[in-house]
Amino acid sequence: MMKHKVAIIGSGNIGTDLMMKILKGSDELEMAAMVGIDADSDGLKRARDLGVATTHEGLEGLRALPGYADISVVMDATSAKAHQAHHPVLVADGKQVIDLTPAAIGPFVVPPVNLEDHREATALNMVTCGGQATIPMVHAVARACDRLIYAEIVASVSSRSAGPGTRANIDEFTQTTARAIEQVGGAERGKAIIILNPAEPPMLMRDSVFTLSEGGDEAAIRDSVQRMAEAVRSYVPGYRLKQDVQFERISDTAPLNVPGIGKVSGLKTSIFIEVEGAADYFPAYAGNLDIMTSAAKAAAESWARARQGEAA
Repeated sequence: MMKHKVAIIGSGNIGTDLMMKILKGSDELEMAAMVGIDADSDGLKRARDLGVATTHEGLEGLRALPGYADISVVMDATSAKAHQAHHPVLVADGKQVIDLTPAAIGPFVVPPVNLEDHREATALNMVTCGGQATIPMVHAVARACDRLIYAEIVASVSSRSAGPGTRANIDEFTQTTARAIEQVGGAERGKAIIILNPAEPPMLMRDSVFTLSEGGDEAAIRDSVQRMAEAVRSYVPGYRLKQDVQFERISDTAPLNVPGIGKVSGLKTSIFIEVEGAADYFPAYAGNLDIMTSAAKAAAESWARARQGEAA
């Protein structure tokens, strides 16, 4: 199979981890260029040492590289603001864009939920790390009930795994994740919270998912959650449920008040997740990096396989 050449914009934690994953092994993708704005960044140094073409002059530096025309996939791991400027240029240049920022320009994609729906999109947005970890569980509940009224997620990550880019995108994280909980997860109302935990030694990524639904039974929801966890583990081996799914009946006599919807009753479902990283670049506690880069790699490989099938 012919491999598609890939460039990564952003030589920080996420971009470097993504580069290491592609270099570690991909039947569909080949690293062609690593792009940054700091010539001394660890990501650019590692890329140079590994024989990958580099530039510290950002997008314009990438476009000036001799092999730019042969690059078919560009993965952006910078910031929401930077991607807003990168996106129109890359699309105009005919590149397939995989966006790892919360810019939310292309369709939201969570591989086991809706990747197949967006094979023809010129740009894919990978939501956020918290979204990649929790939206599969929100969708698992939604597909096993009649109505998913509300979903709330709390993503807790080690503060040591949150670099400058992550910290600059906190507001976008909560807004983008909440929108994706609704648009991809299937909830009528969504809410997202992120916690940067300073604990030492650093903690693994932990995610809590709380939903309120109508219809469906506990056994069906539990089975749907288990199947979805297995689907995520197919590309993120360190993804696991921390304990059994918990249920609580909210009665009509003591309903919950959901903003924008009003007083509702139903079945509350609580799901607790832990994500351990593969330690391709960052330590294993940085599951928030691992699930984001693993999802982006899976999306790019799926796109490449589809193009290969069309060529055949």
